[in-house]
Amino acid sequence: MSQARKVRKAVFPVAGLGTRFLPATKAVPKEMLTVVDKPVIQYVVDEALDAGIEHLIFVTGRSKAVIEDYFDIQVELEQTLRQRNKTAELTLLESILPVAGSTSFTRQQEPLGLGHAVWCARELVGNEPFALLLPDMIMKGEKGCMKGMVELFEHSGANVIAVEECAPDQAHKYGIVGVGEKIGDGFAITKMVEKPPQGTAPSNFFINGRYILQPEIFQILSTQERGAGNEIQLTDAMVKLAVEQTFAAYHFRGETYDCGAKDGFILANIAFALARGDIRPSVEGPLRELVASLK
Repeated sequence: MSQARKVRKAVFPVAGLGTRFLPATKAVPKEMLTVVDKPVIQYVVDEALDAGIEHLIFVTGRSKAVIEDYFDIQVELEQTLRQRNKTAELTLLESILPVAGSTSFTRQQEPLGLGHAVWCARELVGNEPFALLLPDMIMKGEKGCMKGMVELFEHSGANVIAVEECAPDQAHKYGIVGVGEKIGDGFAITKMVEKPPQGTAPSNFFINGRYILQPEIFQILSTQERGAGNEIQLTDAMVKLAVEQTFAAYHFRGETYDCGAKDGFILANIAFALARGDIRPSVEGPLRELVASLK
């Protein structure tokens, strides 16, 4: 296994078409839909930066150029804000601008699955461990999920997968891991099963969309055959890598919102709005009234 090194790079697979959010995603990438006043992708990038990530790698597709524009300077907008003395807005824009040269973009020309999207980033990642964050999933917790994962990686040197608990009768809906001995703030993974038949899951810990992987995964993905959905599945490649390398699970204790689904997106907007001191006073009362009116 590659020696444990600092996790400097993060991969964000943002090439998906977002068909569950049509018609909005006909013109707007799903990653740019806003939770309160920030695009979903900004929350995920913030989580990575909070964990010490230095280089952001986006695997994009056609019609996703607006994501690249978002992480760049908008000259006309900034000039207008300066002319109008909108200093607060200028400060906000500066705070989300990545350091020059710290973002890279590459294309996934065909929608061949998550494993293929990860493989498309191989030249940008190089021979070092990297983080992988699914851009649909945004998280709230006392500690950022990726930050805790990086700490576990530095402690163990293992590949790290974030997991959460679900109701046992719901385990057949998720990728599930088997539970081994305790490792730091997590545990050793004994097996990985994608959507096990009901009643056969090795545990109720499901994979929630955050990974730290060693670069040997790229060699496996380069010859990985298509699996479920006729796509190149990352889970299949991780199962092969687990034969040679250790995998550890980081138990994330917080709330995860799947913003790739309408219900998760709506719940995320409510949760993040209520967590904002400038917004909660104006929305809490109407929300309580709305809930009270439900029958």
